[in-house]
Amino acid sequence: MDKSFYQHILDKQQITGAVPSNKQIADWALQVIRLLYPEQSNRLFAFVHQLESEFKKLEHQLNDILNAASGMYNEANEKVAHDFFESLPELYRLLNTDIQATFDGDPAAKSEFEVIRAYPGFYAISFYRLAHSLYQLGVPLIPRILTEYAHSKTGIDIHPAAQIGEYFHIDHGTGVVIGETCVIGRHVKLFQGVTLGALSVSKTPVHKQRHPTVEDDVVIYAGATILGGRTVIGEGSIIGGNVWLTKSVPPFSKVYHTHEVSLLKEKIKE
Repeated sequence: MDKSFYQHILDKQQITGAVPSNKQIADWALQVIRLLYPEQSNRLFAFVHQLESEFKKLEHQLNDILNAASGMYNEANEKVAHDFFESLPELYRLLNTDIQATFDGDPAAKSEFEVIRAYPGFYAISFYRLAHSLYQLGVPLIPRILTEYAHSKTGIDIHPAAQIGEYFHIDHGTGVVIGETCVIGRHVKLFQGVTLGALSVSKTPVHKQRHPTVEDDVVIYAGATILGGRTVIGEGSIIGGNVWLTKSVPPFSKVYHTHEVSLLKEKIKE
């Protein structure tokens, strides 16, 4: 290869710096989640001060990740890391509502322990909640890395900027997509293959709401596609499987495909 190509790659490395790998960032998040939910870990602590020390260690690690990602030491990163860990009690409260919603909403769930340990929906939601907290603190890139890591593990794609209320439940989950400007209320349940997406791929205006609003107590069944920033699913509505929606529906609506059944007049010969 031409030496100019090597020089180009070298120059890029100098600009990029030693950014932590996606795995390092995801491992940090997993450690935080496993401290909150020891059901996911075989590591237990005997004393409060040990647990406090572990959280402090993870706070320092977050500060190091933020400094590495920005390519320099920044005092503001120390405050961001501190503020994130100060917000953990609220994050924990929200996640507990999601666990409750999943346990209550899935007859197959035998215990909350099972939800925490084995359910991909909770795994993806826990990464989203953590990433969203970082996003709200103005952290670039890292929130997206975290939700994409969960996406790679579960098939559930939640943008960290999406606004999602408490008691959120994703059942089965594979193929769920929740866009950047989506707003979801409380007690919402999604099944596999649901897309809450945008009508346009235009880059401008970037901050305009491009994704739907789903109000409280809505159930959206498998394969439904709901698109557009002006599309509002009214509270208490039920959206059936494989429905395609680009317009709002009023509260307490039931939207579904009608199907036709016809009987064969003659038996099909093999």
